[in-house]
Amino acid sequence: MMVVGARFLAIALAISFFFISSPSHAFLTSRLLHSTDKFLTTEEHWLNQTLDHFSPYDHRQFEQRYYEFLDYFRAPDGPVFLKICGESSCNGIPNDYVSVLAKKFGAAVVSLEHRYYGKSSPFKALTTQNLKYLSSKQALFDLANFRQYYQNSLSTKLNKTKGENPWFIFGVSYPGALSAWFRLKFPHLTCGSLASSGVVLAVYNFTEFDQQIGESAGPECKAALQEVTRLVEARLESNQKAVKSAFGAAELKIDGDFLYFLADAAVMAFQYGNPDKLCSPLAQANKAGEDLLDAYASYVKDYFLGSFGVSVKTYSQEHLKSTAAGEDSSDRLWWFQVCTEVAYFQVAPLNDSIRSSKVDTRYHLDLCKNVFGDGVYPEVDATNLYYGGTKIAGSKIVFTNGSQDPWRHASKQISSPNMPAYIISCHNCGHGTDLRGCPQSPLNPEGNDKSCSSPDAVNKVRQQITDHMDLWLSECQDAARSWSSV
Repeated sequence: MMVVGARFLAIALAISFFFISSPSHAFLTSRLLHSTDKFLTTEEHWLNQTLDHFSPYDHRQFEQRYYEFLDYFRAPDGPVFLKICGESSCNGIPNDYVSVLAKKFGAAVVSLEHRYYGKSSPFKALTTQNLKYLSSKQALFDLANFRQYYQNSLSTKLNKTKGENPWFIFGVSYPGALSAWFRLKFPHLTCGSLASSGVVLAVYNFTEFDQQIGESAGPECKAALQEVTRLVEARLESNQKAVKSAFGAAELKIDGDFLYFLADAAVMAFQYGNPDKLCSPLAQANKAGEDLLDAYASYVKDYFLGSFGVSVKTYSQEHLKSTAAGEDSSDRLWWFQVCTEVAYFQVAPLNDSIRSSKVDTRYHLDLCKNVFGDGVYPEVDATNLYYGGTKIAGSKIVFTNGSQDPWRHASKQISSPNMPAYIISCHNCGHGTDLRGCPQSPLNPEGNDKSCSSPDAVNKVRQQITDHMDLWLSECQDAARSWSSV
């Protein structure tokens, strides 16, 4: 679900917030770009952040990076939109549909880099011991502190002596979950939240993930993918080196890592709105009686490794064991969160699976132990008890999901009082479609929906989001006026 590794790099600007699929990659993934219109801003700002929000004795701090975009801000009383960065380096504020909403509402847009990722690491050595402050709970307090810090700074700049600006929170994928959880835990600090593909349910054995890939693929493509898996498993027995080399993945010494890599390659097409990139060549190869492995290997090398820019090493447990903080750290960092809080173990279902049955619970637990040592285990029940999972008892949170996105089964898909949930249904509606459009590689500036197979489906949900925002921001402002007159 979330993960594919990678980072947003400077100058060769990157798309941030791509929540790919293997927890080895950080819910997201960055893609190299060459035009600055992919970002609203890349100008860095910094604040001193508390390392441990839950200790009255530990007063250590670290520098945390953030961004601000004020071009559309209707001073002095316009809203502030906080776009949450997630499990990869945050190199700026992406120019997605939030920019359209900011223009409409006259909002400032700010974005805070997640602790430990990118340039916001408290430690140079990312040992298991040093990672103990990396959690969603600490990250939520970072956001709350930042919200107060920025509001105070804004009030000083604008010479505001009464009242605060109304705030609204946005996030996609893991940041989508953080957006919902922020509204749950700090309702007094935001007028509402958008949890786009927000994965609020921690899942130990996430078999629904693979099942959704099969459903999204359709019978013909699903059967072809299953045959690819069967052929790979057979050839691993007879000539391991040759089959891994055919996919450009000879460096993956552990068979489970290689099989995870192959499964993720298929996931990418559906998760990010490009199903035909995968299914069309497989269907053609089938009809022509050609080798399916050759067709799949071409897709993996040309699209997954080529166009999408995924690095094979992000699937290597040897790479994940590296403790040096740097551009390649997000893979290790996200796996730590996976192995301690949320799991999302993408295991093969008992029947009719696409991925190899060798990608099972034991594979994931062995990875956690191999990479982080004994005693590291995902506390899924505790996470769901703390936040509520899909029974989250929040308010004024919009949940959105794309119909083809396998991650939607860890999100809230059924509306409840004051928490509307919408499914955007179309052939290529994937992860974060409401904010990113279709497909999502390369990222469409302003979340352009013209390439979605059903733009009307996207626009309908976007209008519903706008309506909720309009109402909740107005209620916030009315409440603020009432308090100021007392």
